[in-house]
Amino acid sequence: MRPDTDALIVIDIQNDFCPGGALAVADGDTIIPRVNALMDEFSTVVLTQDWHPHHHASFAANHPGAAPFSLTEMPYGPQVLWPTHCVQATEGADFHPGLATDPAHLVIRKGFRPQIDSYSAFFENDRRTTTGLDGYLKARGITGVTLVGLATDYCVAYSALDAVRLGYSVRVLLGACRAIDLNGSLAAMTEQMRAAGVALED
Repeated sequence: MRPDTDALIVIDIQNDFCPGGALAVADGDTIIPRVNALMDEFSTVVLTQDWHPHHHASFAANHPGAAPFSLTEMPYGPQVLWPTHCVQATEGADFHPGLATDPAHLVIRKGFRPQIDSYSAFFENDRRTTTGLDGYLKARGITGVTLVGLATDYCVAYSALDAVRLGYSVRVLLGACRAIDLNGSLAAMTEQMRAAGVALED
């Protein structure tokens, strides 16, 4: 068992991010057995869930003429325009059926505000609007977090960097994550995590 001051944060293991989904991460479903086993080692387990309205501003389909994976500018900075994914109350937004959800103490839904995307488990992409996770963890006396899930170079990395910024000790189990790797994003975000002091383990 990990100390009671450590929490496991499982990022976005949802149907749309797994093979066959609208924004599939290669081999995204292969991490599920390990993630399920890890839950037994932690006294606090949090799941995050992308939860977008159909008219979300980060969807390429809502920008006439824009191609998926192109960049646009939002008031909070550059934004990748994604294929429509994880739309509220659709099968794509559901957790993968193989993921153990019963051990979760909290589910954080993110990305539900139509005009702002949300990669991190802690903040939306303006880096100011909070999800409430920090307050929850601090109220439970959590000082360290372990991150697993999808995708390494987006929601996992952004969550890890924010956790460091908030004062947690942070480790990412790369073997229990999978990446999108858009234009070199995996190498870039791995280096950012390492430079910020995130412990990167297999």
